[in-house]
Amino acid sequence: MPDLASPETVQVFTTGGTIDKEYFDAKSAYEVGEPQIGTLLRDAGVAFPFDVEALMRKDSLELTDADRDLIAERVLATAHRCVIVTHGTDTMAETARVVAGALANAAADKTVVFVGSLTPARFKATDAEFNVGFAAAAAQTLPPGAYVAMNGRVFDPHHVRKDRNLNRFEPVAPHP
Repeated sequence: MPDLASPETVQVFTTGGTIDKEYFDAKSAYEVGEPQIGTLLRDAGVAFPFDVEALMRKDSLELTDADRDLIAERVLATAHRCVIVTHGTDTMAETARVVAGALANAAADKTVVFVGSLTPARFKATDAEFNVGFAAAAAQTLPPGAYVAMNGRVFDPHHVRKDRNLNRFEPVAPHP
């Protein structure tokens, strides 16, 4: 159980995705803008210290194996035990699985929570604020490992998928 009297610093790595997207016209022209999570956490008045490091500004469909390896390397290299990774939702579980493998191989005592949003943080009606708050709580309370935190649930990255029709994440049963 974490020491609730003196919270640990939460390391935040940003990779881009919808949470950071900026749209410029009605035809959906966009770019991945500056990371929004620092603003979300400050505006929420969180009572824990955090550091934000932007690793890349990409749509998750554009991430490569080299990008995923870099994310895993940075997670392993940080001195902080609690880590949040903002990520696009389309390939979030895939990257979380790479990080889970790296944590297991290094026997690392870190809790890494992947989070994103289905609508940009800049939109008035967004799930970003809720998802980030939920991920922050999960990163500080879950046992070591890699997780996906979306839609008010925590998922094992090996047993989750994004249902594009319902626009949410759901568990997938393990293969026998």
